[in-house]
Amino acid sequence: MAKVIKLSKGLDVKLKGTAALETATVSCPGEYALVPDDFVGVKPKVVVKEGDSVKAGDALFVDKLHPEVKFVSPVSGTVSMVERGDRRKLLSIRVKADKEQVAREFDVKGDVKALLMESGLFAFFRSRPYDVVANPEDKPKAIFVTAFNSMPLSQDFSFVLKGQEQDFQAGISALSKLATVELGISPEQTSLVDTKNCNVTIYKGKAPAGNVGVQINHTNPINKGEVVWTLSGEEVIFIGRLMNTGKVNLQRTVALAGSEVKAPKYYKVMVGQQLTTLLSGNIEEAKHSQRIINGNVMTGFKTTADSYLAAHATEVNVIPEGDDVDEFMGWISPFRLKQFSTSRTYWSWLCPKKEYTLDARIKGSERHMIVGGEYDKVFPMDIYAGYLIKAIITGDIDRQEALGIYEVAPEDFAIAEFVDSSKLELQRIVREGLDILRKENA
Repeated sequence: MAKVIKLSKGLDVKLKGTAALETATVSCPGEYALVPDDFVGVKPKVVVKEGDSVKAGDALFVDKLHPEVKFVSPVSGTVSMVERGDRRKLLSIRVKADKEQVAREFDVKGDVKALLMESGLFAFFRSRPYDVVANPEDKPKAIFVTAFNSMPLSQDFSFVLKGQEQDFQAGISALSKLATVELGISPEQTSLVDTKNCNVTIYKGKAPAGNVGVQINHTNPINKGEVVWTLSGEEVIFIGRLMNTGKVNLQRTVALAGSEVKAPKYYKVMVGQQLTTLLSGNIEEAKHSQRIINGNVMTGFKTTADSYLAAHATEVNVIPEGDDVDEFMGWISPFRLKQFSTSRTYWSWLCPKKEYTLDARIKGSERHMIVGGEYDKVFPMDIYAGYLIKAIITGDIDRQEALGIYEVAPEDFAIAEFVDSSKLELQRIVREGLDILRKENA
């Protein structure tokens, strides 16, 4: 029997534009790109040059600190650009795809970790503490896999999994050779209860119940000096495909969702695919400006249609920007039935099942922190979130360690940032705090 954990804290935000459970196809672009910034904590070293021919699964760059960890091309083709920015920072490596795709073949009978590093799939492992690409020299006490996302407009992994069950099980079995695997599922995912070679835990609760950080905190908390690795459900499928076929296949089933999307649904695309192919013809024509988000509406980042699907992104969300809104009476009006409020400021709280069309406005400038327990109401971890944020802002490392910074990642503060009356960028603050702490402990 799977263990059941009930979470009392959290917040479900119902937004219009959830993807329908159907899959459509898009045209394949001529160019794909791998972006080093998608892999936090890596110092990239380019191992190809413009004009080189590569197969799907061939390395484009490696980590300078751990050259055995490779970052591979999602397609076969010709390296068309090695894009650099200020101080020659590597921004992306672009590959012009061949019409006939050829994938590199790997021997799957050897050491699993060595295979994952050579094939580029180890790059998808994240490590706690610090929420960076995992260090292959570490020995994790567990590998946590979350099979659901509770954020608004998120991918339904149960739908994505259909037809790929064997790959998922093969991926879990491969991971079990590296460390104990902890699989987190939702109460609706009954088909995953009997997954072999792992410990299955059911998490009942509101967002962010699907966050792997929340699951770690309630199942096997991290102490100083300990390490755990994390993966999403679809990244486990990547590993399973490799074990079953001997080839790297980085195709994702991405949810194109949001109130600005004509017909929200799922699309099969490759990691690094240009978003134009996904967005063209699928976005509502509107006089107001729109925000394209690479990733989830709560945790992703603002982007453009000319950019490329991020390595870890399972959604592309499009919502109104909100920079041209002119409201009668502004925030002081109590009759704003179209606005969401956690404090019952607006009458919309009388419609708990209502779906909202929210824009990207912050609705106020940054101000002093308001001590009202806002974070604690929606933060389902055994951590004092407000005190931790203050310790990060003030640079008190000892206090940060005592308050549990080793267990958190920026995404764990997404809901707290959404309800924050102080308008602080909590995810950015946590990311900067983790980066500073990692340098101090290096």
